[in-house]
Amino acid sequence: MTAFWAVALFVAAFAACADESLPVLKAGSEVYSNVTVTSVTATDIYFTHARGMGNVKLKNLDPEMQKHFGFNPAKAGEVEKQQREENAQFHTNILAQKPVPARQPETDSQTGDSDGDIVVPKLYARSFRGRQPPQIYVDKFLTPTPDLKGKFVLVDFWATWCGPCRQSIPHLNALADRFKDQLVVIGLSDESEEAVLKMTSPKINYYVGIDTQARTMRMVEVKGIPHAMLMDPKGIVRFEGMPEYLTEDGLARLIAKHAD
Repeated sequence: MTAFWAVALFVAAFAACADESLPVLKAGSEVYSNVTVTSVTATDIYFTHARGMGNVKLKNLDPEMQKHFGFNPAKAGEVEKQQREENAQFHTNILAQKPVPARQPETDSQTGDSDGDIVVPKLYARSFRGRQPPQIYVDKFLTPTPDLKGKFVLVDFWATWCGPCRQSIPHLNALADRFKDQLVVIGLSDESEEAVLKMTSPKINYYVGIDTQARTMRMVEVKGIPHAMLMDPKGIVRFEGMPEYLTEDGLARLIAKHAD
């Protein structure tokens, strides 16, 4: 996997205190050890720790640490208000869209271009096929952190409240299982950790992350979910659209064609 992914997927790219190491970081009742700060925003601190990756609200730190990281309650309040308004508008826009039919394509000719790649009939997002996508933000993985080196990566934008998204989960499970040596599947939701973990059926057997500010979805201009993007090991988008259009046979052809 290229440096684009090593940096873009796991680091929220904001300045301040990056790479600062702390033996312990306390946030409310949570205690993190072996902390390395990756970035700090007006509202949050992002870091790696002994158990993986995480982020916490600056307002939940003790006063000394808030001062250390330059926490400004007034500024944080303004940012959180703006985020709530943007997220509410984003969900309103999604719900206003006509949903894409959740079906398999009848024949490869309906979804194939002259090079044999898969092209869906209609895209409910900005197209990045044939080039690198925008930076992909993951605030936190709710599963073990995936190893992306040398792998194809399928990012599925989804939400627990979205019926077609839940219907796509068994299909994504099948792809993750059949191509486990070549493919990493990541479900990315803009919901809270609590909301995602509350959903236990259908069971997700691939990696799950959250981007609670919906930064990636906005940059990809997703207007209907589920929406998936498949990147090759060099970070180039090779498929985009409803996950159901990415059949096992179609994915096998893409992997054979675009592998290093």
